Amino acid sequence: MLALIYGSIVYLLFLGSFLYAVGFIGNLGVPVPLDGPAMRPAGEALAIDLALLALFAVQHSVMARKGFKAWWTKIVPPVAERSTFVLAASICLFLLCWYWQPIDGVVWSVTNEFAATAIRAAFWLGWGVLLLATFLINHFELFGLRQGFAKLNGETLPEPEFRTPLLYKHVRHPIYLGFVLSFWATPVMTLGHLLFAAGSTGYILVGIWFEERDLIAHFGERYRAYRKQVPMLFPSFTRRARSGAESKLG
Repeated sequence: MLALIYGSIVYLLFLGSFLYAVGFIGNLGVPVPLDGPAMRPAGEALAIDLALLALFAVQHSVMARKGFKAWWTKIVPPVAERSTFVLAASICLFLLCWYWQPIDGVVWSVTNEFAATAIRAAFWLGWGVLLLATFLINHFELFGLRQGFAKLNGETLPEPEFRTPLLYKHVRHPIYLGFVLSFWATPVMTLGHLLFAAGSTGYILVGIWFEERDLIAHFGERYRAYRKQVPMLFPSFTRRARSGAESKLG
């Protein structure tokens, strides 16, 4: 019961940080939006922003590794391990958004209203793709709630299955695709926004490398075949992609 209560509180904190991040990136109703006016000299702002991006990346990279999990679950009960990861990630995400230092300078500005509207639609499409992809693989296990329910009911979670529901037939990492769309889809790209989008995308590519290494270790040739047939981030709707192997490690 304690694990379930803990997981539920963490899930609510995650939702709060996630919604705040959407507002931050989309410049929607937050105190310091991504493209807000500069408050510090460019060099100082750059150093702070890089440190915030590094904090987020290190937290994700270290806590997601098997070696860290093996050590960490000697301290934290295994049933609470995923929720604790989500809690740490939510805190780092909130810190990144709250302390981010905007940097002046416009890289591009789309003035055509139709084009600007299409770009804003792509921004929201990215978040929609991301959320749909989490529910396709098991949203509540991904964010630590299912583990608490299973423990309370005396159940054991099944081993990850090798499958490709819906979006996963056309792109291997639709969650990351959603992030990339939302990061880059902006009618006005400031230097600060470019730094955020480029840094986050670079980390996503590194994260994919580590994740796919784990998937190959777990599923072997089945995942290698899937990787050959289905693109990583740019969806393909050809017959070859649709008939690819079925896989995702939750």
